[in-house]
Amino acid sequence: MGLIGEQIDSIKSLNFRQVLTQAVSLGMIVTSALIIWKGLMCVTGSESPVVVVLSGSMEPGFKRGDILFLHMSKDPIRAGEIVVFNVDGREIPIVHRVIKVHEREDTGEVDVLTKGDNNFGDDRLLYAQGQLWLQRHHIMGRAVGFLPYVGWVTIIMTEKPIIKYILIGALGLLVITSKE
Repeated sequence: MGLIGEQIDSIKSLNFRQVLTQAVSLGMIVTSALIIWKGLMCVTGSESPVVVVLSGSMEPGFKRGDILFLHMSKDPIRAGEIVVFNVDGREIPIVHRVIKVHEREDTGEVDVLTKGDNNFGDDRLLYAQGQLWLQRHHIMGRAVGFLPYVGWVTIIMTEKPIIKYILIGALGLLVITSKE
């Protein structure tokens, strides 16, 4: 009959209690992942402790598909550090290097100018209209480590959503049909 036929027969043979047990197990897995994510947020001080490099603007240091680990401390931001920041009006965070730091003498606040290592000019064209500097609230965190190429999974699933749906469906079918 084949693999698909066996899976369908397996689903038909499940009773309500088995389905409920599998649903609870799946819920616990999802809840555990969310708890781990929130715990990482607390430990790192960053709203997004892990990000994927989505462009080649930081090559050769970081390539598209690298995963960066972020940390946000109270220490002052310095030129040369790699930061991840959000720009007003854009959803996707940007990974670039700090090239200038300007401290305002009247308030003590620090303004930051960034640039991609592989870009010709600074990021002022990426900032919101009329914005010349980033403030601390724009910065999500500093890069403290990375894993090369692992983020390609996220990029592929974002660019080709059908792969994401097939993967989720296959995993869901696997969870429902497992008998343990």
